[in-house]
Amino acid sequence: MLTLKTLTKTAAVATISAVLLPFSQAQAANYQVDTEGDHAFVQFKISHLGFSYILGSFKGFSGEFDYDPDNLDDASVAFEVQVASLDTHHAERDRHIMGADFLNADEYPTATFESTGFESTGDDEGIVTGELTLHGETQTIDMPVTLLGEGDDPWGDYRAGFEGSTTLELSEFGIDMQKFPEPMRELELYVTFEGIRE
Repeated sequence: MLTLKTLTKTAAVATISAVLLPFSQAQAANYQVDTEGDHAFVQFKISHLGFSYILGSFKGFSGEFDYDPDNLDDASVAFEVQVASLDTHHAERDRHIMGADFLNADEYPTATFESTGFESTGDDEGIVTGELTLHGETQTIDMPVTLLGEGDDPWGDYRAGFEGSTTLELSEFGIDMQKFPEPMRELELYVTFEGIRE
């Protein structure tokens, strides 16, 4: 049997919940990666025949991430990269890398990453796990990441920035590197990105 006391208590709980729910949802903030301001980079490093390194980057990409320092279990990140935007500061080499021998950008114009989990490993550090699709092949990868900082910027926005890196075995993505020396068969991927909170 409902009494006035029960109804009053129920109404109070409902009122408190209605006030707190929007606040808790607001904490799971979405950030858009600031590519317009050129405050994000997708870069790579690969051995050249074991004698030196080729350094390059992808100029065209977009991304977003969800980040709440008080609820890291719900952190997530997603990126899409335009493969044909590759730049190693050598046009002939770029055409070769984007050709059928390597990335085959005509057939596989985009590479994507979609996170599936996050594990905190310490203050401002963790490991992002997710699905990386490159050259038409999808593999699960782990990428250690570090929070570089967060806070208000001079223009009235709130920003957060991260960096991360991992090593990819190119054969796992269907890129045949057997005719090249062993040091060339893996690639170091490095990303750094600054996001603006929506």
